[in-house]
Amino acid sequence: MDGTEDNETKYILEVISPNKQRYDTPGDWIPGTPAKIVSSKLGNEDFEFLIMLHELIEYQLCKKKGITDEMVVEFDKKFEEDRKKGLHSAMEEPGNNPKAPYRDEHMFATKLERLMAKKMGVDWTKYCEAVHGMESEPKQKGRHWWIFKR
Repeated sequence: MDGTEDNETKYILEVISPNKQRYDTPGDWIPGTPAKIVSSKLGNEDFEFLIMLHELIEYQLCKKKGITDEMVVEFDKKFEEDRKKGLHSAMEEPGNNPKAPYRDEHMFATKLERLMAKKMGVDWTKYCEAVHGMESEPKQKGRHWWIFKR
């Protein structure tokens, strides 16, 4: 027996074009069988890995706590609408907001992401700049705030 009979794919990790994301975000988790963990393409494998690591941790913690994809996406989209109305600055991140239903999970995932970045020798400032500079269309320039206020 080679063990393959019991194999089950739990997660798919993907790097995609930013304009293929469900909404304006550099990373996402999409529940299912298997769950999808995605990073926007940054052209740097370490940066993309860190985004997916964050999303994988956040996904598992949210799943354990009963925080659904719908709750997270609804909050994030509303946050973006409010940002357009001037209620949030360009640098504010929805996951850091005290009203975010996944705030604790997001903050914990960020701690581990930062530890991994340090262990990998990734300059956190350069990482943040790369994520911030990512854009799928000119109108989105400067809108990728999620990684800054951690």
